[in-house]
Amino acid sequence: MNIIIFGATGSIGQNTLDVIRNQRPNHDFRVLALTGNNNIEQLIKDAIEFSPERVVTANHANFQELKERLAPYNIEICSGEKAILETARMEADWVMSAIVGFNGVSPTLEAVKYSKIVAIANKETLVCAGKILMETAERFSTILLPVDSEHNAIFQCLKNEDINAIKKVILTASGGPFRKSSLAKMESATVDQALAHPTWKMGHRITIDSATMFNKALELIEAKYFFNLASDQLDVVVHPQSIIHSMVSFHDNSILAQLGPNDMRCAIAYTLNYPLRKPSLGEEIDFAALGKLTFEAPDFRKFPALRLVRSVLKSNGGLGVVFNAAKEIALDRFISGEIGFLDMSRLVEEVLMFPEMIKIEHKTPEYIEEIILLNNRAREIAKEIKLH
Repeated sequence: MNIIIFGATGSIGQNTLDVIRNQRPNHDFRVLALTGNNNIEQLIKDAIEFSPERVVTANHANFQELKERLAPYNIEICSGEKAILETARMEADWVMSAIVGFNGVSPTLEAVKYSKIVAIANKETLVCAGKILMETAERFSTILLPVDSEHNAIFQCLKNEDINAIKKVILTASGGPFRKSSLAKMESATVDQALAHPTWKMGHRITIDSATMFNKALELIEAKYFFNLASDQLDVVVHPQSIIHSMVSFHDNSILAQLGPNDMRCAIAYTLNYPLRKPSLGEEIDFAALGKLTFEAPDFRKFPALRLVRSVLKSNGGLGVVFNAAKEIALDRFISGEIGFLDMSRLVEEVLMFPEMIKIEHKTPEYIEEIILLNNRAREIAKEIKLH
């Protein structure tokens, strides 16, 4: 199996390589290409271990160092967005789309045209270009597999089920580090506090997105497009143990749930071996030791992202692009110390209510070029807004 990993140095990329490392003795896995950004040390280490044909850094400034240090290994070294898109055009059996944020949208859409299976961890592709992605996959007969634990769970629950029998899909959320915090405490929350996730180990940006539940909001949009669901078929419940990853309720009131350890390697292994199941690196759940599974409704005052996303879910236009762009800029501004923790949702709401953005609510982008322009404009607005 020929494999390409986009975002190899990130959390999902590293977990993917760990799964490959573990299963390689019994499988014919061949890594064709690895891409990364600024973690050159990790990219070099992985390149030496897995001997890909090509290694790409998104940052041109890293090209020379990468080239010099990998010179003895007969690996093609490239840099920049164009090189990443060219890598997406390499024919592969299996592709991991794990570039963080909007930067992963174009490579994912391109890879779908050239690869047999694309495992999607870049939720922004579905949030910003869900219609285009699903239509492209159908046109090129490409299998799309969800990597996010919630969507991977839904995918497993729906195997051999009638999609029309779905009553509701329920995504679970851990509640993050501020589940029991007061609004006053959240107003003054620091970056370090937002990074203290109670159950999952993830990259910094997605960890903070989980603390605000913007990540869960994006996952609702992702589920809408991946499974062709209406907005009223999507719901969220807080499940602090993170053992049930999602549930599907059917019209006969039966509910199927997928359970597993809070280890992304389980979902990755499922997509890598699909449609087979192979031994995973995740630990087996000991239910007796676990004792109980609990649930509670999300607090929309503390996590307004779940309220804001409802308008996006009801629209079929470009609001997903706007929502994501505003969220990414809000996150940048929080990390830099420019705005507070709860200001992130306030900023996103102001961008969504901006007259220019309201106009595109029901205008669906048909091409990636339209999406890029809308993304850029929404980011400009998010950068200019002054919060009081």
